[in-house]
Amino acid sequence: MNLMETVEQREITDRAVPRSGETVRVHVKVREGDKERIQIFEGIVIGLHRGGSRATFTVRKVSFGQGVERIFPLHSPIIDKIDVVRSAQVRRAKLYFLRNLKGKAARMKEQKKAV
Repeated sequence: MNLMETVEQREITDRAVPRSGETVRVHVKVREGDKERIQIFEGIVIGLHRGGSRATFTVRKVSFGQGVERIFPLHSPIIDKIDVVRSAQVRRAKLYFLRNLKGKAARMKEQKKAV
């Protein structure tokens, strides 16, 4: 392990890594003036970018007919928690093709959970 990796190792939080195709609910801390509140961003994970403490994941949702994407740093202290709402059966790691789909075509087939 080189010097850079040892420094970054301290920044990594113990958090479950979401997978592509999962619908997640990300609880984000938002500062407004001197107050802090939790805002929830719910959408489908369309991509992961790994890289130790620099790892990010992209979440996409449709809000009022407009597609909104947000990139979250995985180990950031602004993320309070990540809840997995549902999992979808996907065949690729990057789901960027969802940007061009609308309505029922943009739905993903739900993956059954083993009991």
